[in-house]
Amino acid sequence: MTTIFASSIIPELGKLWSNNSVTAMLIFWTAACGMLAYYMWRSPRIFMVGYSAYKPGDERKCSYELSEYFAMRTEKFDEQSVEFMRRIFRKSGIGDETYGPPFPFRENPVETLEAGVEETREMMFGAVDAVFQDTGLSAKDINIIITTCSMLSTVPSLSSMLINRYKMKEDVKSISLAGMGCSSGVMALHTAADLLKTFKKGTYALVVITENITLNTYYGKDRSMLVTNCIFRVGCAAVILSNRSRDRTRAKMELLLSLRTHRGSDDKSYSAAFQCEDEEGMVGIQLNKDLIRVAGESLRAHISSLAPLVLPYSEQLKYLWSFLAVNVVKMEGKLYVPDFLKAFEHVCVHTGGKAVLKEIARSLQLSEYVTEPASMVLHRFGNTSSSLVLYELAYFEAKERIKKGDRVWMIAFGTGFKCCTIVWKALNDLQPSPVTNPWLDCVHRYPVKS
Repeated sequence: MTTIFASSIIPELGKLWSNNSVTAMLIFWTAACGMLAYYMWRSPRIFMVGYSAYKPGDERKCSYELSEYFAMRTEKFDEQSVEFMRRIFRKSGIGDETYGPPFPFRENPVETLEAGVEETREMMFGAVDAVFQDTGLSAKDINIIITTCSMLSTVPSLSSMLINRYKMKEDVKSISLAGMGCSSGVMALHTAADLLKTFKKGTYALVVITENITLNTYYGKDRSMLVTNCIFRVGCAAVILSNRSRDRTRAKMELLLSLRTHRGSDDKSYSAAFQCEDEEGMVGIQLNKDLIRVAGESLRAHISSLAPLVLPYSEQLKYLWSFLAVNVVKMEGKLYVPDFLKAFEHVCVHTGGKAVLKEIARSLQLSEYVTEPASMVLHRFGNTSSSLVLYELAYFEAKERIKKGDRVWMIAFGTGFKCCTIVWKALNDLQPSPVTNPWLDCVHRYPVKS
């Protein structure tokens, strides 16, 4: 029966194909053109070709002894302020090998604009020189440059400073971000990725992430503003991103996801960390007593947006069930905290300080092993602000923990109050570079008890 059916149908199909050959060819070419158009116009993949986390020279090491000496010899500080900062130093989790700007090491330490620019130049040029050397790229390859520094805005801009230093081409697109807080590093990477998705393939973006201490030392008596003198240290990172398909073979990681949430409409969140003048007219960053609570609330709001995008369905269902049980059925108990380690193998979380890290670990139920890179960066380099997550990535590399296919979650918080996420996938086993990794001379001593 089957043979009879086939023998009768196949000739008919042949006639139909022959009679409609023009239609068939049109369908074929339409499909082919559609596939070609999809390939040409789809959003390009974004790769991290290379990065550097800058380590200053030993002459910039800022030990406990040097910090205390600087505070005591500076007539602007009274004895009560010095004693308060001494207590903060001791419980901050910051070690004895962090780095400071040039001016405290001088016989007459004066915070001039020239000194502030000197600090920023030293950090940025060092980081960019290293990433160019490591990747084999040069200034002429860069099509987009983004700089971010919350506390220093020069004229011309920091991006113009780099363009002048490296004699970049005239059609380079430049952006300078300011006032974005400690989340601005992740935000700058997010911005660069968005631009690369709209530019033609074969485009490189250079992102330079730094902060400035020289012009933001606080000399007043307000204790909520003295804290920043104790925990912030110098640091800078430079990252090269690409939308060039061929870079996949040599790139470190590929961008999977980026997300930003902002709670600035809430007054307490907006004022949690605020630049202002004290009663005597001295300018500093005031860390509000609600900062830890605000950070926790911002994190919970952020992960509620992030969870559906990254968590497996099993974890989402567990959370949904607990939400219904607690809020609808009114059963006793707490909301289920999703296991984000089922979505990511590694976490680079911004370390605003020991207390902030502790709150994040509690909120996400992260073990000490998971938060080890964050606490060790705080110990070795202090709070380098927006560049800190790249120092954590360098720690992972130095420990050779990131393997091909691993997903890396970078999450950072910033004034405003905002929370930013960027997720990467490792394209190879990540190996530390002696040119760009700041941990290679000391990683054997870590982790340490901070």
